[in-house]
Amino acid sequence: MSARTHSRPHPATTGGVDIRLPWWALALPALAFIALLLLILNPSDAHAAGGDPAITQLFERAQHLLAR
Repeated sequence: MSARTHSRPHPATTGGVDIRLPWWALALPALAFIALLLLILNPSDAHAAGGDPAITQLFERAQHLLAR
């Protein structure tokens, strides 16, 4: 025997609730992204950076290209 599937007569609605984000919900992630990007582009400010010199040269070249 096959079982019947029940469908909803009406789709679920939210009742017209409008959800809005506060201004800081978009500003804080954008600010954090910009701060991290600046640290990557200027490795002399990152005191804990002491990695591979090839990566440092790559970032310096990217910084020079972006500065033009």
